[in-house]
Amino acid sequence: MNSMMFTRPVYLKEKKDLIREITNLYDAIDFLEEWPERDRDIVHDATLKTCYMAHDGHKPIQVARDAIRSFGKKKGILVKAPAVLPWMIKNSSGSGRVSA
Repeated sequence: MNSMMFTRPVYLKEKKDLIREITNLYDAIDFLEEWPERDRDIVHDATLKTCYMAHDGHKPIQVARDAIRSFGKKKGILVKAPAVLPWMIKNSSGSGRVSA
């Protein structure tokens, strides 16, 4: 198991109907680095700093997960795990079987 993986993913709303799954420390850092400059504040800075400290081994990975989850909650973008995951949806194009 990768040491940078979270025990459970965090789901954050990225756009109107797009939910981003944050599964590891790298995903969290990427999400925070992509956050618009005009919307950055002390909460963003503290969360990003916590993630970098976890990356450098100064904090546990779980602390970074808790930080990104708290960030999402404070910004109103934290969502529960989707009820239906993409791999659970049946493909409407056919059964996937090849005709003999």
